[in-house]
Amino acid sequence: MRPFSQLLDALVYTRSRNGKLALIAAYLRAAPDPDRGWALAALTGNLDLKAVKSSAIGEMIRARVDPVLYEMSRDYVGDLAETVALLWPPPPGEPPDLDDGTLTLATVVDRLHATSRAAAPDALAQMMDQLDASGRFALLKLATGGLRVGISARLAKTGFAQAFGLDVDDVEQVWHALSPPYTALFDWAEGRAARPDPAGTPFFRPFMLAHPLEADSVDLADYAAEWKWDGIRIQIVGTGSETRLYSRAGDDISASFPEIAAAFTGHAVLDGELLVRGEFQGGEAAASFNALQQRLGRKLVSARMQTDYPAFVRLYDLLLEGDEDLRALPWAQRRARLEAYMPHLDATRFDLSAIIDAADFDALADIRAGARDAAIEGVMLKRRDSPYVAGRKAALWYKWKRDPLTADCVMMYAQRGHGKRSSFYSDYTFGCWTADGELHPVGKAYSGFTDEELKWLDRFVRQNTVARFGPVREVEKTLVLEVAFDSIHDSKRHKSGLAMRFPRIARIRRDKPSAEADTVEGLRKLVR
Repeated sequence: MRPFSQLLDALVYTRSRNGKLALIAAYLRAAPDPDRGWALAALTGNLDLKAVKSSAIGEMIRARVDPVLYEMSRDYVGDLAETVALLWPPPPGEPPDLDDGTLTLATVVDRLHATSRAAAPDALAQMMDQLDASGRFALLKLATGGLRVGISARLAKTGFAQAFGLDVDDVEQVWHALSPPYTALFDWAEGRAARPDPAGTPFFRPFMLAHPLEADSVDLADYAAEWKWDGIRIQIVGTGSETRLYSRAGDDISASFPEIAAAFTGHAVLDGELLVRGEFQGGEAAASFNALQQRLGRKLVSARMQTDYPAFVRLYDLLLEGDEDLRALPWAQRRARLEAYMPHLDATRFDLSAIIDAADFDALADIRAGARDAAIEGVMLKRRDSPYVAGRKAALWYKWKRDPLTADCVMMYAQRGHGKRSSFYSDYTFGCWTADGELHPVGKAYSGFTDEELKWLDRFVRQNTVARFGPVREVEKTLVLEVAFDSIHDSKRHKSGLAMRFPRIARIRRDKPSAEADTVEGLRKLVR
């Protein structure tokens, strides 16, 4: 267990992407089977354990230390697993040999797999008695089902590929045909077996992505333009007998949108935007992202949820048709094939993303200028002769997003971050003024500022706290933050009735009195 816990510690405190990749690669080369396979499953979010509830862990620690000490420590540290790992007292009697090598990662996984949910806290406590603080932290992160060490599933797969000199796209091709602890994957990586064959399974293909447009213009004789819709990009993979839906990161989201998977019975791979029916985006039968968000991340979706938020896919591309791989064809030919394929699809669940008719780039710029009024994210530019290649390739596809909106808001609450930010108040809730002079929350942000600005903001929170609510601090309503956001929507989750899309801190307005911050009514005018 110690090598895995040391890996997690190192990942938390390593900032650079290359540094994280090197750590993952070194661990996977050195760790034995099946420990490294379970570690890879945990890092990619594919370790399915009977998660122990946070409340049960809180009861465990309160039974062993002064509850007041625990609450104060939790407030200071900000992370449940880290607090409990540091506070956990040694068992009474003869102290055990801490982490003597018998409690491996595989042993932990086997025990938690075999333990009922009711018995899991006791089993967890017994294992924690055998571990040091670092090991207890790793164990609790595994048991609660959220590592949160600053890496994505794609980064973990890239680290695996780097460890064994493989192409990460080749790893993605076989990934969903395998299951933890990935014995066949490591056998292939180390030359003991041939590459696993995913044929016949609905496996993921890496997406083609776009660069932001930085040039002043492009020639529309070479590029086609289409709208950039505000949903989530998905891949639909069907074998004729089974269909799966994948997110851009390669996560299987079929269970969250079962009606889409059920509606596609073909043998093909399609690329599109997952949306919810409505009249928000350009009057094109697409609701706001806020409506889609009601369904994201759900493992079980009720019939009521499917009725209230009916999902559909706006299609962009056709990657495979039957056994024919179309990715090497020019975009124009793939587009023609997609248009010809549309009659085979359920029109209530699938439609086609329209091409924007513009005489030249200047005309397209004028059309794009209306994107905000139509609540559309922006424009995509796709080279007509471009093949479908994984990742971002220069000069093939561009995204030309609309400029962000900004508002001056007042900081109301702050909470500690996670990982390397667990010692800083880095998550900020901010609000705008109502007509009767009250501040109502309109959003929360934890990005957009530099490390130096984070230190300044953390000091401000500590020196201007007026009340505490567990890990949350209420601050004096004196600091104005200029917040940039992509759009704003009606929301029942906030008292203001509004919610921002992708808010981030653009500037700290120390120069501006809080009374001059923006109003809720002013923000409401930005809602389409």
